[in-house]
Amino acid sequence: MGLFDFIKKQFIDVLEWTEDGNGVLAWRYPMADNEIQNGAVLTVRESQMAVFINEGQIADVFGPGRYTLSTQTLPVLTYLRNWDKLFASPFKSDVIFFSTRQQIDQRWGTQQPVTLRDKDFGAVRLRAFGNYSYRLADPKLFFKEISGTRERYGVEDLDGQLRGLLLQHISDAVAQSGVPFLDLAANQVEFAAQIKAVSAPEFAKLGLSLDSVTLQNVSLPEELQKILDQKIGMGMIGQNIGQFMQYQTAQAIPKFAEGGGGHGGGSGIAGDAMGLGAGVALGQVLAQNLAQGLAPQQAAPVAAAAQAMSPDQVMATLEKLADLKAKGILTEEEFSAKKAELLRKLV
Repeated sequence: MGLFDFIKKQFIDVLEWTEDGNGVLAWRYPMADNEIQNGAVLTVRESQMAVFINEGQIADVFGPGRYTLSTQTLPVLTYLRNWDKLFASPFKSDVIFFSTRQQIDQRWGTQQPVTLRDKDFGAVRLRAFGNYSYRLADPKLFFKEISGTRERYGVEDLDGQLRGLLLQHISDAVAQSGVPFLDLAANQVEFAAQIKAVSAPEFAKLGLSLDSVTLQNVSLPEELQKILDQKIGMGMIGQNIGQFMQYQTAQAIPKFAEGGGGHGGGSGIAGDAMGLGAGVALGQVLAQNLAQGLAPQQAAPVAAAAQAMSPDQVMATLEKLADLKAKGILTEEEFSAKKAELLRKLV
């Protein structure tokens, strides 16, 4: 080394990193041709860690604190450099700072619907999205597996990989939670906890700690949502489907009659026929309502009459029911139930 090169070379006596923005996970101290002198001060702030790298090999790791560099504070580097008790000053070494604070508001979501098994609906395709946060927990492992000797490694470099880890475990999370799809909306915290539980080990393999997962929304594709809405509606109607159909018919009859009565919707024979049909339909609905109103009063006589059926009547009724079943009007279950009821009357 010439005299000019020696004068030009600078010796580092303070090593520190002041983060100037968000999203930086690893930052390598810019050494250039500079060297670290004996007694230099290393400052590692809270939410940081620092690692000395000797010829590509991890040496000493420092947590938050202020350190005076010597053979006592650099035992691994001292061993690797064979300094023994004599500190070779100055020396060169890569120093990488790592940020261990939480990286919050990281987004995840399904770009395409994910097919899952559900105990109520069989297979369903759902979409989900939310947030998650993580922190760097093991700088040595992160250096080996992810960042290496890059000058800077940021959150954006990991975004796609981590989002993929969360998405590939959604099916496992649903299976382990045991929560049906219809209940997921009311159990978002539990579902998010299951996603975190099954994904955290994959994060740990990269030297990261998955701190939280939130679920903001779970939904079905539009075409499946329509089918689900219909099924929910039928479930809400339940045993009152007859009343529901009567109500729907009563609401529709005035519109049919209005449209068929010549008020801009039709005229002549067609209009009169439509009005007549609406009147007939209304009469049928009223008759059905009257019959249902009288049903409790007539229940006892009907039951008595049913008990008094002769064998010939029972057989004739069975033949009619069999004909209805053959035409697809009655199901096998309905026919069998009615058949058993009639045969009991012969005993």
